[in-house]
Amino acid sequence: MEDLSRKEVVLRTTRLSKKFGKRWAAKDLNLEVRRGDVFCFLGPNGAGKSTTIRMILTLLMPSSGSIEMFGMDLHRHRQVVLSRVCGIVEKADFYLYLSAYKNLEMLGSMTRRVQKREIMDALDVVGLTSRAFEKVKTFSHGMKQRLGIAQALLTEPELIILDEPTTGLDPQGMKEVRGLIKKLASEKEMTIFLSSHLLSEVEMVATRMAVINRGELIAQGSVSELLDREPLEYSIQVSPLDLAAELLRKLPWVELLSVEDGKIELRVEPGHASELNKFLVSNYIEVLSFYPHRTLEDFFLKITEGISDI
Repeated sequence: MEDLSRKEVVLRTTRLSKKFGKRWAAKDLNLEVRRGDVFCFLGPNGAGKSTTIRMILTLLMPSSGSIEMFGMDLHRHRQVVLSRVCGIVEKADFYLYLSAYKNLEMLGSMTRRVQKREIMDALDVVGLTSRAFEKVKTFSHGMKQRLGIAQALLTEPELIILDEPTTGLDPQGMKEVRGLIKKLASEKEMTIFLSSHLLSEVEMVATRMAVINRGELIAQGSVSELLDREPLEYSIQVSPLDLAAELLRKLPWVELLSVEDGKIELRVEPGHASELNKFLVSNYIEVLSFYPHRTLEDFFLKITEGISDI
């Protein structure tokens, strides 16, 4: 297991809270994001995600608590800290009567001098090269979202904060954004903090996540660790089937549910998921397919059950 204590904390909130009148939009949030994380901020509508993101970007002042980035207090070192951060909240705004290229040229020049090659590379990554010199007013909502991500890449930030980054994108666009997020985190050690309501998307890109509801933190940790807290069910195809079933019946942490139609349905106790495939292979069982019946949606609905209307 990766030693998280060795990774630099890029973002930390301590008892971060925001109150509007008598309502707490965020209350005592303790978040910790480390370098290289794809950190997903998850919660139902109205949970407090956007309020929290706005506080992190200093668009809202907290009622109480503190925010630290790169080891510095955000409000004491605001200019230095935010020069290393890029955030897109809700939707990216552009000059509609200018081209995509001109928008990036102007916006990029606010932080540093950018070269034409850098602008075209950013547009290429998000699939907008062919529309580079067309006015943004002709772009769909999804295309504007992709242009916003290109803008974020242009500033070469260490921390990118994205609010619903796949909103308005078609399946191919969503796939491209997923791949881009993974690449930026793994190859360039950019840290990604994103909010999303698309649970299946989150499960495919996130390394760590936090779930909030009604402004309060419910769970935080790596995606795999959080999902592994509960017994997991698997459907596996193996050969030889009978021998595999016989061996699995002897394991105290496995419960066979059924053996039929060439498949074994079973339940594995928490903490043993990684052992299952290894056990089969070490006993010369050929694993043809290995499908877990666990999803982020199952976890999310379980921990929010009874405390939110989803």
